[in-house]
Amino acid sequence: MMPLVAYRDNSCDPRKCTVKKLERAGFIRLVKKISQIPRNTLLLDPTAEQALSPTDRSVKSITVLDCSWEVLDTGAVSSWRIRRALPFLVAANPVNFGKPCMLSSVEALAGALFIMGEKDQARAILGKVSWGVRFLEVNKEPLELYAAAKDSTEVVKIQDLFM
Repeated sequence: MMPLVAYRDNSCDPRKCTVKKLERAGFIRLVKKISQIPRNTLLLDPTAEQALSPTDRSVKSITVLDCSWEVLDTGAVSSWRIRRALPFLVAANPVNFGKPCMLSSVEALAGALFIMGEKDQARAILGKVSWGVRFLEVNKEPLELYAAAKDSTEVVKIQDLFM
């Protein structure tokens, strides 16, 4: 099991928050300060220059930024050693259903886990939200192709097929 971490700034409704559901189920550790994020983690960051790929399997943990991107101090995370952007995926969450790249935190983590070969863990965390299985259905083809890619460059080439 890949350890999961979330930086959460409390900007969303705690009753609808997917990382709060994951925390209650024991799947994730929440941190309230960026300084509490483990330095050796893979940080999911849509502004990262490199795409996530199966070659990232060796990381110690995955961290998602569960916060408002409008107020996030991107300078605080831009120097992170291992930052990766998820490739093109479509949201299945009720707020952004069908919108490209508008993933909830649980979808982002599940997508990363799936690509990195942790498919059972991806399914398990998606099982904590009623619409979770839809994420895998909607993104079945790209997720399988990304998970079979040899590196980040190949992931980007595959991504272009879906954009």
